[in-house]
Amino acid sequence: MRVIAGDFKGRQLKSVPTHQTRPTTDKVKEAVFHKIGPYFDGGKALDLFAGSGGLGIEALSRGVSSCIFVDQQQKAIQTIYENIRTLDLTDRTEVFKTDAKRAMKAAGKRGLSFDYIFLDPPYKKFSYKELMEALLDYELLAEQGVIVCEHDASEEIPASVGRLNQMDSDVYGSNIGVTIFK
Repeated sequence: MRVIAGDFKGRQLKSVPTHQTRPTTDKVKEAVFHKIGPYFDGGKALDLFAGSGGLGIEALSRGVSSCIFVDQQQKAIQTIYENIRTLDLTDRTEVFKTDAKRAMKAAGKRGLSFDYIFLDPPYKKFSYKELMEALLDYELLAEQGVIVCEHDASEEIPASVGRLNQMDSDVYGSNIGVTIFK
């Protein structure tokens, strides 16, 4: 795993040493960021189900000002910390070991909103509709914000959720789907 573009282009990232996480491939990362960026002039990101932190770190490398990483696995949290320390990103990041719903509730209580939200939960274990409804209920998405959902290609993803509408949906390889909402 590596950072594809920006300030940390080519830098290696550690992956989580467990079979419970599945890193986003370089090909998928490149495609996603070309659709939502490819570069940013500030903004805040939320990387839920962060795994190694690859999506949030890519956003930081491409110009996002700050990112909050959330995962409930201890090995993932340790990997995120290693990756952000290696790239000297500790002053632009926060890392939380908790489940996504608690993290969303806590962020809502803090009055946070995000320009970019990355949802990459374990395939077929979460309802994207429910996750996006919670993001809207807690007012976590900025007015012009974007949500990127990585999912199993066979999963049914709604065309719209509340004020969110699909702006793009693609399949990569045989089983990786990415749907972007705005």
